[in-house]
Amino acid sequence: MANLRSATFDVEGLQSLVDVLAAKGYTVLGPTVRDGAVVPGRLSTVEDLPRGWGDIQEPGSYRLHRRADDALFGYAADLISWKAALFPARELVWTGTADADGFTVAAGHSASPLGDPPYAVLGIRSCDLHALAIHDRVLAERPHHDAQYAARRQGAFLVTVVCSDPSGTCFCVSMGTGPRADAGFDLALTEILGDDHRFLARAGSDRGAEVLAELRTSPGTTADETAAQEVVDHSVAHIGRQLDTTDIRTLLYDNAEHPRWDDVASRCLSCGNCTMVCPTCFCTSVEERTSLSGNETEHWRIWDSCFSTDFSYLHGGSVRSSPRSRYRQWMTHKLASWIDQFGMSGCVGCGRCLTSCPVGIDITEEVAAIRATPDPGAEED
Repeated sequence: MANLRSATFDVEGLQSLVDVLAAKGYTVLGPTVRDGAVVPGRLSTVEDLPRGWGDIQEPGSYRLHRRADDALFGYAADLISWKAALFPARELVWTGTADADGFTVAAGHSASPLGDPPYAVLGIRSCDLHALAIHDRVLAERPHHDAQYAARRQGAFLVTVVCSDPSGTCFCVSMGTGPRADAGFDLALTEILGDDHRFLARAGSDRGAEVLAELRTSPGTTADETAAQEVVDHSVAHIGRQLDTTDIRTLLYDNAEHPRWDDVASRCLSCGNCTMVCPTCFCTSVEERTSLSGNETEHWRIWDSCFSTDFSYLHGGSVRSSPRSRYRQWMTHKLASWIDQFGMSGCVGCGRCLTSCPVGIDITEEVAAIRATPDPGAEED
């Protein structure tokens, strides 16, 4: 059983954590600054982290800014979710070769720009931990599971860090997914700034406790716990959005013909950005690559989006041919029918869909508009 007692270490101790994980054979990943955004990348030192960088996110807007301190995790959610590491956008599933003796199939392997697993992810937010739990349910825990995802997920070592500075698009508190993680991690850290830049750490698993025991730490004090709680309280008070989830499944089912769907369709570009950045969307398509000789083939799985007309193409036509039907499908699935399928919501409140929408469509605003003026034509049960 994991040791629930807290401990503290400084920035040098954080470097030791990176070193210990690397020595155990993990490819250490964490937030990095690239192309003007905080995105997942490989870590070798704490200097690879976004020291002193914060972000400003609003619907349709993202930019970094320099903070007045040396916070290593002083941003909101990474612009690209950690789904990209454990469920890659492109993955070779199998290869086939035909020769005089027949047809041979072999398991595929595609190199990742993040390196080979097992991964140790440093800095994953609570919202993304909840997203991984959703992917576990969808991809790893069903009878016909995704073997490649399950293998990467089983070997992953997860170090969560409390989100201290949420963005204007975050609504994790409404979804019960943040800003502090309660489960699903190996180690949980809270970054405490001030004269003594330190981290309060707590193990969430046996292997987390083993790693923590290898670091030079000091016992957590009441003052440390109080400071950590103040970080959480500040975060909750500065959450940018709220979403009323009261009976949301029934609300959306009863308002399938609400005029708001036409309103949002007039703004939606059907670009699919929201599904690409969403940490829980898991829809894929397949791509076949056959050699010119015709005796070799590759079977690739690629991310797909329900916002494309091809996604619902059946028997000569698209089932959802209009932006109205596609946005309604996405939002209703995410917040309502996902509950029927998997027993949980498909949204973790990270706010990436708002930030990455070119026209700034806000899912919390769309739900609020439907709730404020229910469709008068909806039938009563």
